[in-house]
Amino acid sequence: FPDLPDQDFLNVLTYLTSIPSLHSASIGFIIIIDRRRDKWSSVKASLTRIAGAFPGNLQLVFVLRPSRFIQRKMAEFGIKSFRDDFKMKVPIIMLNSASDLFSYIQKSELTKNLDGTLEYCHSEWIHHRTAIENFALTVKSTAQMLQSFGTDLAETELPNDIQSTQELLTAHTEKQNHLKEKLRLAMKEGKTLLMCIKEPTTQSLNYTLNFDEEENVRTAERLLIQLDETENAFDQFWSKHHLKLEQCLQLRHFEQDFREVKATLDVLMESQMSLTDIGDSVLRVEQLLREVSLQEERAQESLEKAQSLASHGDQLIQSDHYAVDSIRPKCNELRRICDNFSNEVKKRQGTLSKSLEVHTCLDKVSQWCEAGIYLLASQAVDKCQSQEGAEAALQDIENFLETASDHQLTKLNEFYQQFELEFFLMSVKANVQRGLQKLEDIQEMIEKRQISLKKLAAKQTRPVQPVAPRPESSPKRSSPKPARAPSLAPNRRHSENIVISKPPAETELAKKRNAKKPKGNNLNLKIEVMHEASQGGSSHIQVAVESEENLPTRRRHIMHELIETERVYVEELLSIIEGYATEMENPELVPLIPLALENKKEVLFGNLPEIYDFHNKIFLKELENCTENPELVGTCFLKRKEDLQIYEKYCQNKPRSEALWRQCGDCQFFQECQRRLSHKLPLDTYLLKPVQRITKYQLLLKEMLKCSKNSEGTAELEEALETMISIIKSVNDSMHQIAITGFEGDLNDLGKLLMQGSFNVWTDHKKVQSKVKDLARFKPMQRHLFLYTKLLLFCKRREENADGHEKSPSYGFKHSLKMSAVGITENVKGDIKKFEIWYNGREEVYIIQASSVELKNLWVSEIRKVLTGQLQAYRDASQLNQRIQEQVYHAPLNTPNRNLRKSFGHQQDNKSASSSPETGNKQQGNLNNRHKKEIQPKEPAVVRRFSLASSRGKGSLSGLDVKAKRYEIKSDPTPFGFEDSLPDPSLAPNKQRCANSHITRSTSQTGWSSKPIPSMDTCEDFDAIPSSTEELSNSSDMEEETSIKTTPRLFRAETAYEAKSCAELTVQAGEVLEVQQEAGEGLWQVRSLVSYKVGWVPFSLLLPVTSESKPIHKENSSDFYSDMCTAALADTESETLGFVTSFSPETRTES
Repeated sequence: FPDLPDQDFLNVLTYLTSIPSLHSASIGFIIIIDRRRDKWSSVKASLTRIAGAFPGNLQLVFVLRPSRFIQRKMAEFGIKSFRDDFKMKVPIIMLNSASDLFSYIQKSELTKNLDGTLEYCHSEWIHHRTAIENFALTVKSTAQMLQSFGTDLAETELPNDIQSTQELLTAHTEKQNHLKEKLRLAMKEGKTLLMCIKEPTTQSLNYTLNFDEEENVRTAERLLIQLDETENAFDQFWSKHHLKLEQCLQLRHFEQDFREVKATLDVLMESQMSLTDIGDSVLRVEQLLREVSLQEERAQESLEKAQSLASHGDQLIQSDHYAVDSIRPKCNELRRICDNFSNEVKKRQGTLSKSLEVHTCLDKVSQWCEAGIYLLASQAVDKCQSQEGAEAALQDIENFLETASDHQLTKLNEFYQQFELEFFLMSVKANVQRGLQKLEDIQEMIEKRQISLKKLAAKQTRPVQPVAPRPESSPKRSSPKPARAPSLAPNRRHSENIVISKPPAETELAKKRNAKKPKGNNLNLKIEVMHEASQGGSSHIQVAVESEENLPTRRRHIMHELIETERVYVEELLSIIEGYATEMENPELVPLIPLALENKKEVLFGNLPEIYDFHNKIFLKELENCTENPELVGTCFLKRKEDLQIYEKYCQNKPRSEALWRQCGDCQFFQECQRRLSHKLPLDTYLLKPVQRITKYQLLLKEMLKCSKNSEGTAELEEALETMISIIKSVNDSMHQIAITGFEGDLNDLGKLLMQGSFNVWTDHKKVQSKVKDLARFKPMQRHLFLYTKLLLFCKRREENADGHEKSPSYGFKHSLKMSAVGITENVKGDIKKFEIWYNGREEVYIIQASSVELKNLWVSEIRKVLTGQLQAYRDASQLNQRIQEQVYHAPLNTPNRNLRKSFGHQQDNKSASSSPETGNKQQGNLNNRHKKEIQPKEPAVVRRFSLASSRGKGSLSGLDVKAKRYEIKSDPTPFGFEDSLPDPSLAPNKQRCANSHITRSTSQTGWSSKPIPSMDTCEDFDAIPSSTEELSNSSDMEEETSIKTTPRLFRAETAYEAKSCAELTVQAGEVLEVQQEAGEGLWQVRSLVSYKVGWVPFSLLLPVTSESKPIHKENSSDFYSDMCTAALADTESETLGFVTSFSPETRTES
C-alpha cells in the first residue's frame, strides 16, 4: 500500500466509487482499515491518503488497531494527537477487533477475513467487471458506427441514371449487412456475459446473488436493452432508405422508358402531321387512306406501350412514391400524346373521307356536265326548227335532267357549304369551285336551251318545207369521251347571261345554206357545234354573253362567307370555353392558377358562354336557313336585334378582362391550356373575337346590299344594316358610359343613351352678374356630353394610366340638364358648328361647338327627336286625362253653368288678345276662328267634359267677375306626366275658383332642377287650358295671384298593385284613388275613381294629387316655352326651336 503511487491510488478510488449505481452512491461509503498486523505508521499513512484523495461521499472510517500492545498504545495516542492533522470531516472509529464491527455492520455484509459470512472472490469480481466494461465499450462503438452510417445515408444524393442508382443500392446494402453482423455479435456477447454472471444461481437454487453481482446483472441487462433499441432504430431507418433507393431505381427505369416511348411517339406524330396531302383524285385519296391505316397499325404497339407505361406510373403514384410530382405529369403527357395521335389519325381519316366524297362527287359532276354538253351539241339545228323537233329536244333535256339525282349533283354544293374547307388544300377548293362553276354553267346553258326550245315549240306558224332532205337518223347521244372534260371550264364572265344569238330570218338563211350541203356534212356540222360548245362558245341556237356579273351568284358567295365565318366563330368560342374557362375547374390545372385569377372567371370571360349559346343554338341555324335565299338574311338580323345586345355587356366588361389578363397572362395555367389546344395565339387574341365579330356583320350586310338593289328583301337589308350600325354605336357608347364617375344616381333610370361626344362649351347664366362669370363665358370648356332620353350630362374627360399601358379615359360628372326643361337653338351667329341649349327660359344658356358640321347636325337632329317625343307624350297624356274626366265626371250637355263658363271664357280671351299689342292681330284672328268653330252645330253624340264643381252645382255662377285662369304646364315624357291634372271630387260645389298647385320633382339625381312644376290638380274645368300658342304666350297678363289651400284626399298609385286577398283592391300605375279610411299595418281603404271599386291598398304606393298652390308670375314667352318642354312645331326656317304645347280644336270639346 505505501508503494502505490498517489495517482494510481486516486484512480482506484475513483473507479471503485463509480461502479455503484447513482442511488447507492448517494447513500455514502464506509471504509474499513484493517491494521491489526501492522504498525501505527501504516495507519497514519492510510488515513492521510484517504483524507486527501477520497472522491466519494464518505460517511464513516473504521480502523482495526494493531494487535500488539505498543503499537496499539501508539495508535491511541496518535489518534488523539494527530486527529486534526488528518483533516477528515467524518468520524474515525477505532476498533480493537473484528467482532467490534458487528455493532455497526451486519455479518452478512462482511467478508470472511473480517469474520463475516459474505462470499466474495476478488478474481471473479475483476473478471466480471472487465467483461461488462468491454461489452459497454462494444455497445458504444456499435451505436457510433450506426449513427455515422445513418448520417452518410441521409446525406447521399440520389443518382440520375439507372446504373449509378443500382450501384449505390448494392453498396449501401452490403454495408448495412456488415453492421447488422456486428450488432448480432455484440448482442451475443452481452447475452453470454449475462449468463456467466447468473451462473451460480443455475448451479444452486439456494444461491443468492450478492449486491455486486446484482449490480452487474442490471448493468448487463441495461446494455443489452440499449443495444436492442439501437438495432431497432437502425432497422427502421434502413427500411425507409432502402425503400427510397428502390423507388429511385423504379423512377429511373420509368423515366428511361418514358423518354424512349415519347421519342417514338414524337416521330409518329411528326410523321402524321407532315401528311398534309389530301389527294387530287379518287385513286390518290384511296391510296392515302390505305397508308393511314397501315401507319395506324404500325403505331399500335407504341401506343399500347405508352398506355402500359402510363398505367405503371399510376401504380407508382398509388404506392406513395416520393416523386409523384414528377411521375404524374409524365403520365398525363403520355396519354395526351396518345390521344393527340389518335385524334390526328381520326382527323386525317375524316379529312380523307371527305376528300374522297368530294372527288367522287366531282367525277360524277364532270361526267354529268360532259353528258349535258354532248346532249346540247348533238341536237341538230334543222331538227329543232320544227315544233315536233323542239318538243323532242325538250323531252331529251328533261330526261337528262332526271339523271341529276343519280349523279348526286346537289351533294357538291352541300360539301361546299357544310364541310370545313379549311382542312383542304387550295387546289381542292379550286376544284370544287370549278366544279360548281361548271355545273352552274351547264345548268344555265340547259335552262337557256329550254327557253329557246319552248319558244320554238310554241310557234303556231305554217311549217316550212326544208330544201335539203332531213338526215336519215338522229345524231347519236352517247356519252362523251373523257378527254373533252378539261376544256369544259368556260370563262365565268362569258357564259353566265345568255340571249338568243340569231333572229328567225338568219335561221332560215342558215337552213337554206345547210340544205345545199350533202348528207355527209351533217356529221361535220355536229362536230363543229360540239367543238364550239366545248370551247364555251355559242351554237346556232345558243346565246351571247353579257359582261355584267351575276348578282345572285355574288349574293350566294357573300352568304356562304357569312355562314362559314359564323361556323368558325362558334367553334372558336367553344374552344375558349372548353379549353380555358372549363379547365379552371380541372383539379389537375388548379395548382397552376395564380391567386389573382382565383374566382375571377366571370371577370375574365364576361358573358362569353351566353354569346356562344345564342350563336350556336339560334343565330347560326337561322343563317343556315337563308342559304338558298340570301335576300332574307336581313330579316334574320332584324329578328335578333334584341338578342345581339348581349355584346354590350361583353364590351363593358372588356376593360376589366384586359386588366386581369395583363396581371395574369404569363402564368403557367394559360400556357398549358394554349399548348393543349395547339393555339398559336394567346387567349387575349381570342377574347377579342366577339368585338371583331359584331363589327363584321355590318360589312357583310353592306356587300349584300350592293348586290340586292331593287330586289326582294332590299328594305329589310337596309334596315338590318342600320340596326347593326346602331348596335355598334350603342356598344361603343356603353363603353364610355361605364367610365362616368361622380354621378349620384342610377344611370339606368335616365333612359336610353342616345349620343355621346366631346365638345367645346361656353356658358351664360342670367342670374350671375359677376365680372368673373362674364369673362369666363368667353373661354371654352372641354366637356364630354351624354344625351339620354331624360337627361343631358356634362362631364369632364380625364386620362388615367392603367398599369403602364395605354391610357383609359374617365368622365367626371359636372352637372346635368333635365330634358323636360330644355330648349335648343340650331344656329349661332359666327360659327356654323355651334348650337345653343338653353334651360329654364334661357336662365342658363350653353353654347356648344362640335368638331364638324355633320356632328352638330346629328346632335341637333337627335335632340329634336327627344323633344318631339316629349310633345307626343304630353298630347297622349292630355287625351288620357280627358277620357278619365269624361268617365268620372260625366254630366248632361248644355247646362247653364257650362254655357256661362264658355261665355266667360270668351270674355277672358278677348282681354288676353287686347293685352298684347304686338300679337293682338294674330291672336284676334285665332280667336275669330275659334268663335266660328264654336258657332257651328255639334253632333249630339259628342262627349263633353265638365268639372266636378260644375256637374254638382245647380245654379249659375255667383258672378261674371270671376276670371278664367291660365296655367303653365310642364310636360313629362311619360304618358302619366299629366295624371295629376284630374280635379279633386272632394271639393265643395261652391268652390268656383281654380288653385294653382305644384308637383315637386325628384331631386335624387344630381343636377336635376327642383323647381316646382304647376299642375292642373285643382282646376274645375279644362276650358282654362290655353287652346293655342298665342294664347299661351300672352295668358300671363291675365293671371290672378291667388293662393288657395286645399286638403288633399285624392291620391294616385305610383306603381301597379295586385290584390292578394278579396278585401284588397287591384290598381294600375297612375290610377286616381280617393282615401276613405286609414288603418294600421300600412293599409288604407280607397275607392277607385275609374272602376268605383273599394278596397285596401298599401299607403306606401300612394302619392298625393294636390298640394299647396302658389301664385304664377308673369314670364316672357321664351321662358314659358322652356317650361312647356315640348317639341317645336314652328317654321323650319326659324333658327330657334321652342317648346310649345298647342291643342288643336279637335282636342278641345266645347259646348
